[in-house]
Amino acid sequence: MRLSASQIEAIKQETEHYFGARAEVWLFGSRVDDTAKGGDVDLYVRAATGDADQLAAARFVFLARLKRRIGDRRIDLVLQRSGGEELPVHELARQRGIKL
Repeated sequence: MRLSASQIEAIKQETEHYFGARAEVWLFGSRVDDTAKGGDVDLYVRAATGDADQLAAARFVFLARLKRRIGDRRIDLVLQRSGGEELPVHELARQRGIKL
């Protein structure tokens, strides 16, 4: 996994703060491959809340704050609300990703 311990901790803290104490987060995509170079940070978050309006507002603040904490790099966020529809990308992120 190509993230530092401090970057992982920042992701976990911001996820909990914006998406709830029971939220779960996975890193997936090129950053899980230690032999790859570069690449954006792909995150899948299973939120602890099902309130779509609350999650939409939290998404933008989460991304801005996380960028300041882990550095100016592209961050892609796949967000699943509690009780929300299960999409193929959600399953793929959990299967091929690393839970943080």
